[in-house]
Amino acid sequence: MKVSEVLHMPALEGCHVIAGETGIDREILHVNMMDAPDIARFLKPQELLVTTAYHVKDQPELLLELVEAMNAQGCAALGIKTKRFLQKIPPEVIKLADELGFPIIELPSSTSLGDIVNQTLSNILDKKTNELRLAIDTHKRFSQHIMSGKGLHKLLKSLADMLHVPVALLDQYANPIAASDPKLTLNHLAKGIYVKGGNTVPEASRYYSFSTVPDRRTYSVFPVFTHEKRAGSLIVFSPIHKEDHSSQLTIEQAANVISFELIKENALKQYSRRVKNEFFLNFTEGVFSSQEEIINRAKEFSLENNAPYFCAIGKVVTKGFSSYTQTQIETDQIYEHIEEELIKFSLSTHLFTRGDQCILLFKVDGSAKENHDYVISSLKLIQDNVKDRFGRCISFGVSNLSRNLLNVRKGYKEAQDALETGWRTGEEGFIQSYRTKDVMELLRVVPEEDLKEFYNNTLNQLAGEDETLLDTLFVHLETHSQISETAKRLFVHRNTVVYRLEKCEELLGGKLSDAETTMQIRLALRIKTMLGL
Repeated sequence: MKVSEVLHMPALEGCHVIAGETGIDREILHVNMMDAPDIARFLKPQELLVTTAYHVKDQPELLLELVEAMNAQGCAALGIKTKRFLQKIPPEVIKLADELGFPIIELPSSTSLGDIVNQTLSNILDKKTNELRLAIDTHKRFSQHIMSGKGLHKLLKSLADMLHVPVALLDQYANPIAASDPKLTLNHLAKGIYVKGGNTVPEASRYYSFSTVPDRRTYSVFPVFTHEKRAGSLIVFSPIHKEDHSSQLTIEQAANVISFELIKENALKQYSRRVKNEFFLNFTEGVFSSQEEIINRAKEFSLENNAPYFCAIGKVVTKGFSSYTQTQIETDQIYEHIEEELIKFSLSTHLFTRGDQCILLFKVDGSAKENHDYVISSLKLIQDNVKDRFGRCISFGVSNLSRNLLNVRKGYKEAQDALETGWRTGEEGFIQSYRTKDVMELLRVVPEEDLKEFYNNTLNQLAGEDETLLDTLFVHLETHSQISETAKRLFVHRNTVVYRLEKCEELLGGKLSDAETTMQIRLALRIKTMLGL
C-alpha cells in the first residue's frame, strides 16, 4: 500500500501528515510497532513504524536521528501518537522530514497501535492476495493461449491489449522473435543500449528501463530465461513504474509462459538440427546405398541435386583453458547465432555442424567467379559479426564449385583441406580457398621414411654412384628425352650423354623409354630435392 492509501483506513481516521507530505506515494510492505531506543537498526525497507515515542519523550531531539536513519534505510513513514508522551514534534524534525520527503503521520489517540498494525497488515495481505490471484489468472490465460497453438505473436498481442502499450520479444542480440505488431522495431540507438544493458545489468534484476532522446521514448526490459540462461527479453514500449505491481505481475507471467514456449521451440530445433546433421554425416561418409537415396533424403532439407553449391567449413579459434564442455557450449551458441544470421543472405544457405566445425552450403547460380566472391564476402560478414558479438575468431576453408549436390562430397573434402592449409599458416580468422596441390605439396603429406624408401628403391644403385649420372638423368628428363638438348645444357658431347644414359639404364635395371620408369624417376628426383638427399 502507499502511504496515501493508509491514511484512509478506518483505524487511522482523524490522522494527518504533519511533515514530508511529498513522500506520501512511498510504498508500505511491512508494519512495525516498537518503542526501543535502538529501534532504527531493526527496521526494514518500505516499513511503516508506529510508535508512542515513549523512548524519546525526555530527548525529543533523538527523533532527528530516527528520521535520518529510517530514510537512509528506505522506510516508508513514521506514525507517532503525539498526545500520549510526546506533545509536540520538534521544528527541526519537521523541517528535515520535509526536506527528505519522509512522511511523519500524527496518529489519533483514540486508536490503539495494535489496531493500526492489524488493519494495515490486513489491507496489505488483501492486496497481495488480489495480486496473486491476478498472477494465477494471467498465467492460466497465457498458458491456455500457448497450449491452443496460437503462438507467440498472438500472446504478445493479448499482452499489449492488457497493458495498452506495444510489446516485443527480442533475443539477447536485439534480433526480433515476435511482436504485438509486425511493424514494431527498435531504432539503432535503442538496440545498442538494449544489447549493452543485457550484458551489464545483474541477472537478479527483475527489469530495467532506458530512454532514447531522438524518439523521446522509454523502454522497459523484462528478461526471459530458458534453463538458467537469458534467451532474450520482453520489451515494453512504455515506462513501467516500480509501484505498478499489477503490470509487473502480468508481464512476468507472460515472460514465464514465453520461456516455456521458447524451451519447447528450442527442443524442436535441436531435434531438427540433429536429424539434418546426421544426414550430412552419412552423406559425406558414403553411408547411403545409392544416389537416388541421397537425392530423395536431401529433398527433406530443401537441398536440390541439380543446383551448384559452394561448401565452406568454419572452426572457432579456441582460446584459454576452458573445459571441453564449456568450449562446446560456447561454440554451439556461436553456430546457432550464425544460423539465425543466414536468413539475411540473398543466397540460399544451409548450415550443418560436425563436432567443433560448422559446414555452410551456399546454393548459387550464375558465374562461378561472381558467386565465389559473394561467398567470400558473406563469410567475412559472419567473421565480423562473431567477433563483434562473442569476441571470438572463426576461420573458414572454401571449396571449388560443386556442379550438383552429389559432388558436394568432394567439395566437403576440398573445404576441409583448405581449412587445414590455412591452419598451417599459423593465422587466425582467415578465409582459405581450395586450390589443387602440386606434386611437391602432395609429397609433403607422405611420411619422410616412406619417401626415402621410395627414393632408394627407385634409383637403386644409381643413388650411390657419381652425381654426374643423376644430373644427366635429370636434365635428360627435363628436356623431354632430347639428347642433343641435354648435351647442350651439360656442355658435353652427344656421345657422352648417350654413354651416361646407357649406364643409368644398366644401374636402374629398366629402359628410360618406359613411361612408368620415367615417372618413378621423376618422383624420386623431386624427393631428392625436397629432402636434400
